[in-house]
Parts: sequence; structure tokens; C-alpha cells
Amino acid sequence: MWFNSFKRKTAETRRMYDRLKGFRDFYPPEMTARRQVIDILETTATQYGFREVGTPTLEQTQMYVDKSGEGIEEELYAFSDDGGRDVTLIPELTPTVARMVVDKQQALSKPIKWVSTRPFWRYEQVQQGRFREFYQTNVDIFGTADPIADAEILAFAADALRNLGLTASDFEFRVSHRDILSGLLASITNDDADIDIRAAIRAVDKRAKIEQAEYHGLLTDAGLSYDQAQSFDDLLTTADLDEIATVGNDTVTTAVQNLRSVLAAVDDLGVGEFCDISLTTARGLDYYTGVVFECFDATGEVSRSVFGGGRYDNLIESFGGQPTPAVGVAPGLAPLSLLCQRAGVWPTEELTTDYYILTVGDTRSVATRIARELRVSKNTVEIDIADRSFGAQMGYADSINAETVIIVGERDLENDEITIKDMNSGDQTTVPVEAFPGDHDAPTYEDVV
Repeated sequence: MWFNSFKRKTAETRRMYDRLKGFRDFYPPEMTARRQVIDILETTATQYGFREVGTPTLEQTQMYVDKSGEGIEEELYAFSDDGGRDVTLIPELTPTVARMVVDKQQALSKPIKWVSTRPFWRYEQVQQGRFREFYQTNVDIFGTADPIADAEILAFAADALRNLGLTASDFEFRVSHRDILSGLLASITNDDADIDIRAAIRAVDKRAKIEQAEYHGLLTDAGLSYDQAQSFDDLLTTADLDEIATVGNDTVTTAVQNLRSVLAAVDDLGVGEFCDISLTTARGLDYYTGVVFECFDATGEVSRSVFGGGRYDNLIESFGGQPTPAVGVAPGLAPLSLLCQRAGVWPTEELTTDYYILTVGDTRSVATRIARELRVSKNTVEIDIADRSFGAQMGYADSINAETVIIVGERDLENDEITIKDMNSGDQTTVPVEAFPGDHDAPTYEDVV
């Protein structure tokens, strides 16, 4: 009876401290793979001249309500702090980095090119590739409206994916322009002031995620008639820029020219093969102004957008700063992992260790000397810290995927020797203790036989 009571109590205690829905634990093997991916994203950004910034966890709630647009307020992890301020865990980065630009606008050399990898929080419906705590690598350019800046953001994204091992058969960028959408809406409705342009564009953003009837309902809710909604959607699905330019107003004509300039620059940067025109791509956040795009699995197996980005030229000015054009992208680790796993290029989720130093008897001084010298050369080195048996230490070395085991035993030391064991082949040999590691930064069994 006591045992059953103990089990119930234990189970109740564990349930009391269950991990929150939408939040995840990452154990060392998973973090090994995630770290490799983050390093590739950040290294690629560095190659393009993006500089790392750090950002706060909390911001004023109103900033995100005002800048990110309708609908985000209900997703915020917002609360009042002890000072009575309404604050929120940040749900995305763009308003924060825009605020940072305004804070030091005069002192910053332009163009400003920033990169940051960090977590975000939104109270969303949890589903595959979508969590309430999620991680993104944000890459932004401030201070230039030149189409080459838009193209460089697309090129960074394409190169990062290629550096992860993905190819043109794995992903595609669907590229659009917000001014084409707003200009077509204005043309179709004859500049009807009662049309909610932002709501209509948000409807386009949801087009692929909802039923057609619901989509048309959102367009009519935005002020379009049924016929206008149908005409608008027909134009979007043509993706024919020549036809679009003849139907639309001056705003559309200018936007078409800008989109073509961006695509030409993308070709110059060598990533044009990844870009397709898709005017049904809209991006849901209100601050987008120009070219926008989303990344998709080219095979369709990962059905949702992997990530997206675009231009937001008016955001800095809305903070009270000087007019400052801007463009950015934010690959998210969760959906990106789905694409990489589908393509078979997600890094192996396992531990790796260069050396495990196994000790037998009173040999710590020698073992620690070897460990120090190997670590100086940036090797990953573990040494027994639990006074375990020989067999237990070998089992542990195997569990951490040690490539080489260095056995420092009392008997070997009597002959001024240690044993080097290759864990893949099982081969081993003895070497003079004073000669190891010697001139090698990372000596292996092959180096000493």
C-alpha cells in the first residue's frame, strides 16, 4: 500500500511541475545540432557584413500593439510589472531593432547591418513547427532603399540554406510586393475610402491557410464587393507583371519596376534560381511596405512557410526617427528544422568528444597535465571526475562518442608510458608519456603508431 501511495504522490508532484505547453527542453544531443545550424546562419550573415546585436527580453506592450498590427495583441505574453508598466515578452524583433536604430540614429554609420539569434514568445496555437517559445536568427539592413539591399537579404537567406546542405530542389522563395497589392486594391475599388487596405492584405496572407469562402469573406469584410474580391484574386494568381502594370495605378507601375529591379539584382548575386513571383504572398504584419517574400519547401512536404521577410521603410519614422528605409528576414529554427530533416541535412543529434582521459590508480597529476595541454589547442576533453572503475569509464567514453581514449594507468606510468585507444577501430598502442601530445594539436592513434 505504501508503495502505491508513493507512486501516486510522485506522479502528482511531477504533473505539478510539467513543462508548459508550447515550450521545449533541449538536451545536449539536440543542442549540438541546433548550435551547428545557428553557427551556419550567423557565419553566413557575418560573411555579408552583418554585425551581432543583443536585445532585451521585455519591451513596452504598446510598442508591439502599435507597430506589429492588429491581431498580435491577443498573442502577447504581456503583464504589468512592479512599477505599474505594461510590458511584454517580445514576440518578434523588428520593432525592437527599429527602436534601437532611432535611439542612436545619428551615431550609426549607414547602411546599418545587424544580426541576432534569440528566443521570442507568442501565445499561439501549438502545431508542427510552431511553438509559444521559438528561436529566430534576425538579419536586417537599415538606411538604403536600393534594390540591391533587398537582393542581399534574399542572397543571405539562400546562401545560409545552401550552407546547411539544401539545394534548389529543396526550397523556393515566393516573392511579392506590398505596393502592388495595395495599388491593385485601390484601382479595383476606385480609391474607395471605405476599403480597409491593411485588412485586405492580411486576408491575402491567410489565403493558403483557410477555405476559399472564408478568404473571400475576409475580403468583403475589408470593404470589397464579391465581384471586386474575385477580380482582385484573379489578378494576384496570374503573376504576370506586364498585365498587372497595365491594370494598376501609378503605385502599381512603380512597384512592378522595383520588384523587377530586385529580381535583376538577385540574379546578379547568383540566387535567382530560388526566386519565383507569387503575388499571393503578402506577409501579415502591418509594417511591411515593399518587396516581401516567404521561403517554402519546394517539394510541398512541409506545407507551411519556413520563414519570411521583406521591406519596412516607414517603421523607423513611425518611432519619431528620420526617414530610414529597411529590409530584413528571420529564419526560425523550428520550421527550418522540418525542412532540413525532410531533406536529410539536419545535423546528427549526438554528442561529440575529442578525448576522454581514463585514469587508473593515483594518476591525476599526469592526466590533468595532458588534459590542459589538449584544451589549449581547443580540443574537447573530459577526464574522470567520479572515481569510476575502468569498465564504467570506458562505457562513459563510448556514451559521449569520444574519438580517442587516453588511458593513464599506474602500471603504464611505471614504464613512463600511456595508452592511446582509437574508439572507432578499437586499436590501441602505448606512447611515452612526455611525448604526448607533443607537437600535434590534436594527436590521434594514427599520429602516434
